Amino acid sequence: MRSKIFMYLFFFAILLVIFQYMNEKKIFETQESKITSLTNKLDRANDSISALNDKVLDLDYFTLQGNDNAMSYLEGIGFEAIEVELSITDAIYEKNMEEGGNPLIPYEGTESPMRVNKVRFLNHRWILADFTDGTYWGEVVLEYFFDQNNELSITPIGSTMYVN
Repeated sequence: MRSKIFMYLFFFAILLVIFQYMNEKKIFETQESKITSLTNKLDRANDSISALNDKVLDLDYFTLQGNDNAMSYLEGIGFEAIEVELSITDAIYEKNMEEGGNPLIPYEGTESPMRVNKVRFLNHRWILADFTDGTYWGEVVLEYFFDQNNELSITPIGSTMYVN
């Protein structure tokens, strides 16, 4: 009788071990598939980040901070590129406060005066600016330079107006 009890206990222990093994194997396989899936997602995300970084570098080429020649030119006349950007941006935005709108914009506003919204430096000589009066909007290319006395001069070169 005792031997039968030990035999049943032995078979029960074997069944328990087999059950635990199968359960752990299933959990392990599930975790492996999750790890593989997350690794694939991470690889795709890293590829997307790499592609976006390449695109940013391409877009950054036509900026004052991304153009080494433009920065060298400004440093050659005694200016830092970031300081030039900040001071010229401030000067353009200050012109928004003038009576009748910003004088750099060659259009009259219909609803309100035309004002510059956004400024993008292309290099050490040109700026692209977005403007609007609340109803109509457009863009203007501005030329800027510093004379012998380091006085800033900003001149509109061309512009376009978008009409609904």
